[in-house]
Parts: sequence; structure tokens; C-alpha cells
Amino acid sequence: MINEILEDAKIRMGKSVEALKNQMSKVRTGRAHPSLLNSIMVPYYGADTPLNQVANVTVEDSRTLALSVFDKSLIQAVEKAIMSSDLGLNPQSAGTTIRIPLPPLTEERRKELVKVVRAEAESGRVAVRNIRRDANSDVKSLLKDKDISEDDAKKAEDNIQKATDEFIKQVDAVLADKEKELMAI
Repeated sequence: MINEILEDAKIRMGKSVEALKNQMSKVRTGRAHPSLLNSIMVPYYGADTPLNQVANVTVEDSRTLALSVFDKSLIQAVEKAIMSSDLGLNPQSAGTTIRIPLPPLTEERRKELVKVVRAEAESGRVAVRNIRRDANSDVKSLLKDKDISEDDAKKAEDNIQKATDEFIKQVDAVLADKEKELMAI
């Protein structure tokens, strides 16, 4: 039972770290990357559809993304969706292709983005700690029901803490990589 609690906690902590990596990938670093547009939704026949399902997103050069929209009637809607997103991008259409130049990041904007990624990392740490709290409460309930001894409970809590420390180190590593990437010119 203790091993099941520990394994469940590790799996959930791993998912929290993956979710953090996914959130970090959405933060723009000045280099063009197709995943930058993953969060944009385009109205298509009355339903909001992810941009990558209505257009092919490619990297033209290090500062430009190119979109090939599958349905020509959607070009206006795609441009509007990109402009209304909080990414601060201005698409330029040329026939069936939409080019999105990425403006270079200013020092001030880089510092703002570092604050954003630090807040995301803190959310990741909180998620990992919440999982630790849940696992510890499960162990305490086993102890209360006299299903395990106090020594086993103490060992289980120590193992849960070790796993927590390991996953928080992973969160810190993800944060350090993203900060380094943001501050690189």
C-alpha cells in the first residue's frame, strides 16, 4: 500500500513537471517556433478550432513563422485570431500564405517574461508540494487505521519527501533553462 501511494505521487509529480514544461514552451523567447501558436483558436464553422488544425505552421527563418491556411476563406479569421491573442504578433498575408514576423525582445520585455516564467515555476512547485501533502495524508490515514506501523509511516514520509525534493529540482532546472534562453540575445 505504501509503495502504491509513493508510485502514484511520483507519477502525479512527473505530470506536474510535464505541464510546467508545456507552459514554458508557450513563453516566447525571440526565436520562431511553431508551438508558439498552439494556444490560438480560430472560429471555424461555428466551433473554436486549434490553429494547427486549420493551417500548416512552418518556420521560415529564425524570426519568421509562415502559415499555409488549408481553406482560403479562413485567412481573415486566422489573422484576426493571431492579432487578438496576447502574443503581440502582427500577421501579414500574401495570398494563401500568412507570414508572422517576431519582433526582437527588448531588455524590459525579457525581464517581464522572466517574472512570468518564475511565477509559472512557483506554480509547479506548489503543485508538487500539494501532491506531497496528499500522499502524506494517505500515509497518515493508513497509520490511523493501524494498517501500518509508525516506523513504516516514517519511512514512507521520508521517501515521499525525497521524491518531492527530486521533482522540485527538476522544476528548478526547467526554470533555469528557460531563464537562460530568455536572457540570451
